[in-house]
Amino acid sequence: MVTAARAGKFVRLLAVTLGAASLAACMQTSVVTQKSDLRANRHASVDQDRAASPMMKRRVAAVRKHSRYASRKNSGDAKTPSHGVASFYTEGTKTASGEKFNTLDLTAAHPTLPFGTKLRVTNVASGKSVTVRVNDRGPYVQGRVVDVSYSAADALGMVGKGVAKVKLDVVTD
Repeated sequence: MVTAARAGKFVRLLAVTLGAASLAACMQTSVVTQKSDLRANRHASVDQDRAASPMMKRRVAAVRKHSRYASRKNSGDAKTPSHGVASFYTEGTKTASGEKFNTLDLTAAHPTLPFGTKLRVTNVASGKSVTVRVNDRGPYVQGRVVDVSYSAADALGMVGKGVAKVKLDVVTD
């Protein structure tokens, strides 16, 4: 025999299950809709690129050309800030270039410079400088121009504060 209390519990359980299922369906619909919107935007941008003039296509191809090392010719054209705030990082297992991260190496993370670029980082306040190799992407904090490894930060004398105003120079061999 089913009692009224058991029947009430069953009805509540059924209502909760149906509510959860309908919420899950709503979430899935919005994700599918967002993905469809994203695909539509991608197709629209591809169509727009195809409609661009041939001169524009050449420019885009030149901009997308990547080089592993920065050249002296292109270093003046780059919109890389030569002054700004640097920070350092000590965590991470793998860099964007695929190398294993080592805090003892003199390396840096820069948002745009090619991997392998040698970069002289000078602490403006103390005058100390260190040459680092770009092997990662970052920094991901607004207003910062470079992240350096712990060893590089120690050489610059910025470990205590965590950040320092620096000057950046691309080093050419």
